[in-house]
Amino acid sequence: MIKIITVLVVATHILVGSTALNDVGFNYAGFQSANLTLDGAARIRTNGLLQLTNTTDSKSGAMGHAFFPSPINFKQTSNGSVFSFSTYFVFAMVPQFPTLAGGHGIVFVIAPTRGLPGAQSKRFLGLFNESNNGNATNHVFGVELDTDETNDFADINDNHVGIDINSLRSKAAKPAGYQASNGSSYDLTLTSGQPMQIWVEYNGLDKQIDVTLAPLSEAKPKSSLLTLKYDLSPILKKIMYVGFSSSTGSRPTSHYILGWSFQMNGVAKGLDLSRLPRLPRVGSKEVSKFLKIGLPLICIISLSILILGAIYYVRRRMKFAEVVEDWELGYGPRRFRYKDLYIATKGFKEKELLGAGGFGKVYRGVMPKNKIQVAVKKVSHESRQGIREFIAEIVSIGRLRHRNLVPLLGYCRRKGELLLVYEFMPNGSLDRFLYNQPKFTLNWNERFRVIKGVASGLFYLHEEWEQVVIHRDVKASNVLLDGEMNGRLGDFGLARLYDHGTVPQTTHVVGTLGYLAPEHNRTGKATTSTDVYAFGAFMLEVACGRRPIEPAAPTEDVILVDRVYSCWNRGEILEAVDPKLGENYVKEEVEMVLKLGLLCSHSEPLARPSMRQVVLYLECSVELPDLPSLGITATGLAFTQHDGFDDFASSFPSSSKKAWSNSSSIIAESVLSGGR
Repeated sequence: MIKIITVLVVATHILVGSTALNDVGFNYAGFQSANLTLDGAARIRTNGLLQLTNTTDSKSGAMGHAFFPSPINFKQTSNGSVFSFSTYFVFAMVPQFPTLAGGHGIVFVIAPTRGLPGAQSKRFLGLFNESNNGNATNHVFGVELDTDETNDFADINDNHVGIDINSLRSKAAKPAGYQASNGSSYDLTLTSGQPMQIWVEYNGLDKQIDVTLAPLSEAKPKSSLLTLKYDLSPILKKIMYVGFSSSTGSRPTSHYILGWSFQMNGVAKGLDLSRLPRLPRVGSKEVSKFLKIGLPLICIISLSILILGAIYYVRRRMKFAEVVEDWELGYGPRRFRYKDLYIATKGFKEKELLGAGGFGKVYRGVMPKNKIQVAVKKVSHESRQGIREFIAEIVSIGRLRHRNLVPLLGYCRRKGELLLVYEFMPNGSLDRFLYNQPKFTLNWNERFRVIKGVASGLFYLHEEWEQVVIHRDVKASNVLLDGEMNGRLGDFGLARLYDHGTVPQTTHVVGTLGYLAPEHNRTGKATTSTDVYAFGAFMLEVACGRRPIEPAAPTEDVILVDRVYSCWNRGEILEAVDPKLGENYVKEEVEMVLKLGLLCSHSEPLARPSMRQVVLYLECSVELPDLPSLGITATGLAFTQHDGFDDFASSFPSSSKKAWSNSSSIIAESVLSGGR
């Protein structure tokens, strides 16, 4: 009997000791004494505030990581079940420009290493990259606080909480919010600049993950924001590290952790909120002792300078005088000061010129206060007629948000000029890479990605935004490439808006020869179908590496769409492909793009697909109908109808007269019907 009792006591001690080894816990109310492992932009401020990213490291995207330095046992054995664990932390996201929201967010992460090798910033939140996102070999669990909507990851919005398993395509996600003690539900804005609390809990027995969010002033809600039944045992290894990852992009944001508690096999302890470090005041700067002591003297000198400089000030004010009317004041922060734009572009110097067209010149600029790069377009607009409506539309377009559109940041009006301010795209326009790069050629994968990106952007404009937006000037020179060579449709100076379900009004015919639909010249109405026509010309332009109209080409090749059709009609459609591509392309993709370009170039608007259909074709979700099945009886596309091109066509005649049969209209309307 004594031997049995002795064995039980020893076994109990062994079990307790084993459990104790796995019951790791820590509690940081501020991080002055924390020995965290930091990399990237992450640092601990003097008051103990953990700063993962800041607003000065976002020129090309920045990320920061902070990990608890010691490894933690999450399993008893490598093949065992994951223990229960919980964490609680207080965070804050402070965007530099509140009206532009923030990007991109914070992730609580459990990973096999303290660093995240190969991770990228911007849309990958510093966790993964294009090649490993979604790989089962990652062994990464995370809870994301995401403030940037990324279509590639099926994000529900730009203000949500998600549970991530080896990928940024969340297993579960909900808009940020909480349920108060009175039972009412409230939304939370992650980039409000205010501290918030979050609890992440995993029940190893029930295999359940719970995530709860609340403002700092509230106790932990009884109801979780997110609940997911998921066994983490295949995901987490025996030894793992816990920490945070964060990234920011073109919308500068400071991401902070004020306090952090973690516990294995138990509930994470609460934090003494009164001991948490304070967030820095927005725009605050330390004042030197010299300025404090010399302030009275400086005030006296300043007054003297103000008096002596009065005349200079008046003259300079006249130089930068702007037109500001009462009705414009309601547009708020989207109105830029001419003086700031003048300084940003170094006085609109020629060396800052990015490009020029029929509607104005575009200059590169660096804003003097926040050092953000912008592109400033000067648009001549001498007439006062319609100026109010024009600016109202510009402000509306400024609210468009899509990863394949160049964001319009605002405008400025001075005398007879309108200045439109866009986000700067470091790689310039697409046509520069198609025609003016003898040493560098875009490969087919890059071109195809640009085509699909622009199609996605146009689909958003036509059907997904609150109003229908007609771009009216889709072409390669208006497609810009960001730092990752993604295509972004820009230059909305000619765009027009109307409500869904209404008929667009007649306007002046504007655009670029070669991209103008024939019915636009007849009726003066710009529609989603005229944009589809221009996109068809754009697709052929990118695939063939030449402009829609080439006067210097042989007579039979002046019109690009005629040449492509002629090659298809001879059964050699790939002859039209850009010779610079050589044989390095996916034949099925190129052939589909060329045929879709022909279909979008149909002279009859109803025969063209919608952008919804175009996107599905490009994503291979729906097979493109065979062109002969559309009833094409000869070669005829829109240019040879000569609507609005009589003078041009008489100088450069097409190789043949062409006509499409009406049966293609029936098929185009029936395929994928159900669009908006």
